[in-house]
Amino acid sequence: MSAGAEPLTTVQSSRSAHRVLAVFAALASSLLLLFLAVPIGKLIGAGGVAGVRQLASDAELRGALALTTVTATAATLLGVLGGTPLAYLLARRDFRGRAVVSAVLDLPLLIPHPVAGIALLLLLGRESALGGALLSAGLRVVGTPLGIVAAMLFVAAPLFISGAREAFARVNPRYEAVARTLGDPPLRAFLRITLPLSQRGLIASAVVMWARAVSEFGAIVVLTYNPKVASVLSYDRFTSFGLREALPVAAVLAVLALIPLTALRTLRGADDGAPQ
Repeated sequence: MSAGAEPLTTVQSSRSAHRVLAVFAALASSLLLLFLAVPIGKLIGAGGVAGVRQLASDAELRGALALTTVTATAATLLGVLGGTPLAYLLARRDFRGRAVVSAVLDLPLLIPHPVAGIALLLLLGRESALGGALLSAGLRVVGTPLGIVAAMLFVAAPLFISGAREAFARVNPRYEAVARTLGDPPLRAFLRITLPLSQRGLIASAVVMWARAVSEFGAIVVLTYNPKVASVLSYDRFTSFGLREALPVAAVLAVLALIPLTALRTLRGADDGAPQ
């Protein structure tokens, strides 16, 4: 009896331990979700209505939002243009130095963003060789919308490249090989086969990059304080007038980043649940 009861007791103990772990995991996940969601909800709840009303009368806020949208879109287009072939290379080719290239691409996500702004200032400032050459050609970067685009591109492009690399990696290379055996050159095989099959992932990565660019502050404020994007305007009003004046701008900025991400997740959920 005792020999048979011992394994039963062990099984019951194991099930109890699993239940405790499941409860702990659910509690920890719920607390983390609340920690991430509640501040944004309170921000939008406290300043969202005022922000919508303020849009009608606040020309500076409208200008900042327009500038934010245009520069984030420009940075995203540049990121897609330059990042797509780079992501494809990282997904399909194993070459010497690949790990170093991947680490360099991830670095802007890890360093403090004011540090990123300082690094860009060293490259594009008027005292640098490149910045001086651009200035001599009549193209000023620091203190202009070009500086904003550069800062957004630097901090947000790695997100697109990472997502695009995963999208390309999910496409079976055999499809490209079949197309090439049928006479397609590599570029045509990519355009006809790989690009359409990875399209959803590429679009999702571009949307995430755009939302990240919209929310950037640290690198932008080093390169271009004026003209102000929405994030800089929010900070400026907070330091100059306090929380009450900054809330509407911050809430509108949060909604501006939240809307495309929510729409993207909704569409992807609908696609995943659609009958095949």
